[in-house]
Amino acid sequence: MNLDLMPKVDLHCHLIGTVRSSTFAELARREGLDLPDAPERIYANVNSLPPDPALYLNTRIPVPQGRSADEPEVSHSLFQLSSWVLQVLRDADDLTRITYEAFEDAHRTSATRHLELSFDALTEHQEKLGYATVVEAYAEGIRMAERDFGMSGRLIAAVDRSRSGEDALSWIRTVVGNPHDYVAGIGLDNLETAGPPERFEAAFRLAGEAGLRRTAHSSEHAPVAANTITCLDVLGCDRIDHGYFVLEDDEVVARVRDERIPFTVISTTSRRSWRPWRRASIAAMLDAGLNVIPASDDPGMFPTSLANEYRILSDRLAVPDERLRAMAMAGVEACWLPEPEKDALRKRFEDELAGVPPTPGA
Repeated sequence: MNLDLMPKVDLHCHLIGTVRSSTFAELARREGLDLPDAPERIYANVNSLPPDPALYLNTRIPVPQGRSADEPEVSHSLFQLSSWVLQVLRDADDLTRITYEAFEDAHRTSATRHLELSFDALTEHQEKLGYATVVEAYAEGIRMAERDFGMSGRLIAAVDRSRSGEDALSWIRTVVGNPHDYVAGIGLDNLETAGPPERFEAAFRLAGEAGLRRTAHSSEHAPVAANTITCLDVLGCDRIDHGYFVLEDDEVVARVRDERIPFTVISTTSRRSWRPWRRASIAAMLDAGLNVIPASDDPGMFPTSLANEYRILSDRLAVPDERLRAMAMAGVEACWLPEPEKDALRKRFEDELAGVPPTPGA
């Protein structure tokens, strides 16, 4: 099957992580940002920070403990690069631009039909614009993409789990107090080891009461399945981002399989030495019958694309075409569009998938 042509939904994508290196380079020059290297080289050397190896000594799927051969000698963390990018986003036009470019790249590289972008709490200089102005700038980028590419999109307000529960509650009060048609839900981001999910119960409860959908990064960096149960039962999440360490507990695996909990998974956006572990974990999740949906995460910064994530499943994990098609349809079912729009997207996928040519010899 031609995976470049297959229609796709991307439910786990961070707006800052989509920013093109060329766009960052242009804006960094405009703002006179002092960087340790050329922007293009910084992008080429992004690598997640090394985790504490002691946490991962006895996991069911062994986690690599050392460096891999393809790791750069001088790495730049995703968080550091994201901080630099945030510093050069000056006004609403910049925010609309990066949103539009995220959709354009998703459309061009991956035949993405629906994209849900996570955005962070306002930076100090964004506070001068105000929440309503910032969100409307993002929404304008989505409207432009809907017009130019025939796509749909929604926004997810991200809670930074390295902050306090009180900070999170304040942020979600802002989100709830300024409702916008394009803001469909909230998420819980940043390293899982920085903040347990139960810290954010009040913020997630408020979001749920306001009718917002909820997701969270879980069982990604903490090698436990229990956090995912907390995200489902305490935070009220209806899908989970990552989730690889649910494999540590057979009872949790059985529950999330039976409940068809969607897991948005990404093979590439990890420390380079961890990528084989990620792929082995995704393969095990598939073998266990879990509802796995490929996503792109931070496609501009690692880099990858949604189509590339599907190709990895096809080429390296030997996932058959029929299951890849089912994943694409599962993305439609798990998206946060209103039901009439979801119905239209479902029909579009059914029609388009019927026309995607099969893989020769498949």
